[in-house]
Amino acid sequence: MDGICLKFENPIRDAISKIRFAPQSNNLLISSWDSMLRLYDVESSIMRLETTSGAALIGCCFQNESTAFSIGADYFLRRYNFDIGSCNTLGHHDDLATCIEYSEETCQVISASLDKKICSWDLRKENGVGYTKYVGGEVESLSTCGFYLLVAIGTSVSIYDLRNLDEPVQTKETSVDYRIKSVRSFTNHRGYAVGSIDGRAALEFINPSDASEKSYHFRCNPKSKDGKDHLIAVNDIVFHPSRYSAFVTGDNDGYAIMWDAQSKKRLYQFPRYTSSVASISYNCGGELLAVASSYTCQEANEIEVPPHIFIHRMDEINISSSSIQRSK
Repeated sequence: MDGICLKFENPIRDAISKIRFAPQSNNLLISSWDSMLRLYDVESSIMRLETTSGAALIGCCFQNESTAFSIGADYFLRRYNFDIGSCNTLGHHDDLATCIEYSEETCQVISASLDKKICSWDLRKENGVGYTKYVGGEVESLSTCGFYLLVAIGTSVSIYDLRNLDEPVQTKETSVDYRIKSVRSFTNHRGYAVGSIDGRAALEFINPSDASEKSYHFRCNPKSKDGKDHLIAVNDIVFHPSRYSAFVTGDNDGYAIMWDAQSKKRLYQFPRYTSSVASISYNCGGELLAVASSYTCQEANEIEVPPHIFIHRMDEINISSSSIQRSK
């Protein structure tokens, strides 16, 4: 099942950095290195918005159906109001930004950068009052986890309470041996998954309640024909919104694979993409999976083929529902 390739009147002209479905609709937010932020209605096949920021966009996220954010190579965080077509600068970093997330629980937008800081803006206050925290290392990835914020630095994950970012409530060395490229919270917020630059993933639990909640790691990139391990980054991880043990990994070798965390089994491997899997996203109901196939500028020999976004319908994938646990 190859999925449907989205067609744009104005093609994306540089690497895709992030794709994210809206909280309640099938609108897809797309940030890319051509400095454009796009809002595409997957259901109607209509481009709702195209706006330029003047700098390569490193990441994006939604606040709600009408508001979104981007972080750019010019260090600035921007807020977009789709209803009135406005864009304003919310804040900035002192170096290249790496990631951005929004917390529905605390109404904060949080970003990280190579300046070894995380910045948060409280959107309940006028002009979004900012807070900056020095974390001592370059943050590769962020994820919200209920009232917690997961911060990936090196091979460890620090967990902060979003209501008090002064110090982490927990810092844990994960079971991966190489630098973490991506971190993503479980749907039920009991733990998180990390993907490393060597093609491995690990599942970690915040406060394990029983023996079944034991951390483990595995290789999620098929081994090469020569049987050797290669440094292939796991660029993104996404959990199904209602089936808490089902998740998908996307890597720099063009593989997107669905896994079951409880049975520790591979459920489905999508046909290999012609370029790296840069970003993946489920829609709110989990019926659709969007996959951005794009070069990521991580490897010297990476082929710069035109980026594409594919939409996969989950009801067309033959997976036994009894093998996947639903949220609880």
